[in-house]
Order: sequence, then C-alpha cells, then structure tokens
Amino acid sequence: MSAVKASSGDISSTHRLAATLARQCRRGDCILLRGDLGAGKTTFARGFIQALNPAHDEVVSPTFTLVQTYPTQDGNTIWHFDLYRLKNSAEAVEIGLDEALRHGITLIEWPEIIQSQLPEDALDVTIEMGSQPDQRRFIFTGPSAWQARLDKLKENI
Repeated sequence: MSAVKASSGDISSTHRLAATLARQCRRGDCILLRGDLGAGKTTFARGFIQALNPAHDEVVSPTFTLVQTYPTQDGNTIWHFDLYRLKNSAEAVEIGLDEALRHGITLIEWPEIIQSQLPEDALDVTIEMGSQPDQRRFIFTGPSAWQARLDKLKENI
C-alpha cells in the first residue's frame, strides 16, 4: 500500500486537489471518501466531478437520494454515492453499486457499511479537519495499482 499526504487551506485548494486526482481516474476506478461528518467529503467530490465536466456547476450531496450520476466530457459516468443513511449493505446493490463499479468512476462517501463489497483496488481518501474552519488534511492510500497515479498526484500537489 502506498500513501500520499496533502493539505488544503480552503475550499478552492480542496477542489484543486480533487481535480488533480480526477484527471488521473478512469472507468472502473473506485474512490472511498472517509471522514467525520462535515470533514469535506462532498466538497472533495464536487471538485472531482467539476474537473471532469465543468458544466456541472450544481453538484449536490446525495445524502437523501443516496446516489447521483454525472456524465464526464470523455463519455464516462461518475457515480457519487452517500451511504450514510443505508441500514445494511444489501441496499447498496439496490441503488446500483455493482453497475457503478463495473461501468463508471465511483465516489463513495461513508463506505464502511459496505466494506465487504468494495473492490480490493479501491483508493482510500481520508479527510480530517484542520485547526481552521476550511483547513483539511488528506491521506490517499491505495494498492500497487494506484502507485504510479499516487506518485503523479504527489508531484502535482
């Protein structure tokens, strides 16, 4: 497992960090967004999604809908899941998780409830709050399949 650490001082720098990662992602990638309530998982997802299609100026948290899909400029689809309200892992299949993992780029907030269903090659992004309101610390952890992309991320932050 490889790990890269980064930090941001405001929402704009969080969006830039997410965009740097997004530009390296491809169909079949799964990114797990972990962190406390209010840590900035949806903010990170917004920067990621807008990097792959700037026309998506309205990226909302899927807290109540559980999943939102966004087409990218290159013909892929980003599936953005928020599993905070799921009661059990079986519900993830009902909302399209299997299809998303096969055919899209998948962002999953609160992935803990479906841990056994997650691909082994998923990238973990842990987000921690800093000492200032918009300050965040990020830890990107992934298996060897992510090594080259994490190295490139490190070069660009």
